[in-house]
Amino acid sequence: MKYYLDITLLPDAEANLGFLWQKVFQQVHIALVDNKIGDNESAVALSIINYGDKDFPLGNQLRLLANTDEALQKLDIHRWLNRLSDYCHIKPIKSVPKDVSQYACFKRKPVKSIEKKAQRRAVHLNKPYDEVLAYLRKENRSEECKLPFINVESQQTKKRLEQGESPFFHIFIERVLTDKLVEGKYDCYGLSKAATVPWF
Repeated sequence: MKYYLDITLLPDAEANLGFLWQKVFQQVHIALVDNKIGDNESAVALSIINYGDKDFPLGNQLRLLANTDEALQKLDIHRWLNRLSDYCHIKPIKSVPKDVSQYACFKRKPVKSIEKKAQRRAVHLNKPYDEVLAYLRKENRSEECKLPFINVESQQTKKRLEQGESPFFHIFIERVLTDKLVEGKYDCYGLSKAATVPWF
């Protein structure tokens, strides 16, 4: 990844950081889908600059990175974030510094809710759902994932769902720091199972 641009979220009394992350991340995802280079594959990666911030776990900045300046220009993120222009500041495309010595892998961490675990186990054990749920809670298996997450709206689910059901789900994001550059693929959320981005 040789080029990048930064997006700073600007919360106010009406739109907090959680709300802005949801809206901006959703638009970035749609932009990446629109510009994908393969089946759920993006030429643009995502980095979360202030990941682990004590005030808000995802901080207030995200970075989009690509191997070419053209890939970021083609993405045209200004167009996708146009209606959120009062709430985010997009900086110009720049070259990644040459002296980067650390890298980060931002990966999606699959986390199943305690309710889903209970449903599966109830079917498997042929026991009542309520009984299995109570057991899992008692055994302290209901511990929530501590990773930062973004609430995302599934466009596919939204089309299929009956009225009253929610198309929202959490994407938990884990960051792994390393001193090695790892090449690989990025999905249409800009995340990867193994590939790294320059960390600076």
